Amino acid sequence: MLATVKLQSKKKGELNKFLSEYYNTNLEIEDHFKWEKKYENPIEITDIIGAFVDNSDHFDIKMWISLDKDIFVKISEQNANDIIKYLFERYPY
Repeated sequence: MLATVKLQSKKKGELNKFLSEYYNTNLEIEDHFKWEKKYENPIEITDIIGAFVDNSDHFDIKMWISLDKDIFVKISEQNANDIIKYLFERYPY
């Protein structure tokens, strides 16, 4: 099962701005309001969760992750650290 990260924003260009800063390159995503990426190693999503929470004051973006089929968890400042810890406990390799 691949881990999935979904981002959504109501502001046009907001996702491009966030993802361009995260990837340190100029990105132009096709759908200005939704973005999704699948990861083979779920531990890889901890970086984007951290960047999302660290920049939550600068962007109006919502984030959801999925580790199990059709189950998505909304990421917030309140649960991000617990989710990151859980990821390292569930996938310790």
